[in-house]
Amino acid sequence: MLSLLTKRFVSQPGGEDEIAFRALEILDDPNREFVKLEVLPKPIHGKRQDEVDFYETFFKQVAYWAQPLDEVFDVGLQQAKRHGLSAVDALHVAAALITRADDLITTEKAAKPIVCRVTSIQVISIE
Repeated sequence: MLSLLTKRFVSQPGGEDEIAFRALEILDDPNREFVKLEVLPKPIHGKRQDEVDFYETFFKQVAYWAQPLDEVFDVGLQQAKRHGLSAVDALHVAAALITRADDLITTEKAAKPIVCRVTSIQVISIE
């Protein structure tokens, strides 16, 4: 199982960018709840329906969402304190841990805390 965190991918749905291609290869990813929160609000607010449709189709492929959220927040807080992570990065790590993902895939640079400090799960940067 893989957990996916993408920043560049969110601005290039359907593009031929290498990162978008790699992200699309991971559609069997078990957890995208926080990525969904990151990517959907702006295109919905901006009335970019093609982008919204792309993401909705992408997220329909989810096999399992991390539940319950209280546990995700508790684990996320622990991870943030331990590794100095941002709130969203901590939630991504927590969701990956709770769903027993093998890896957490990110487009964050290797020097970012989520990539270089987290030891509780293998974090792979595709940047």
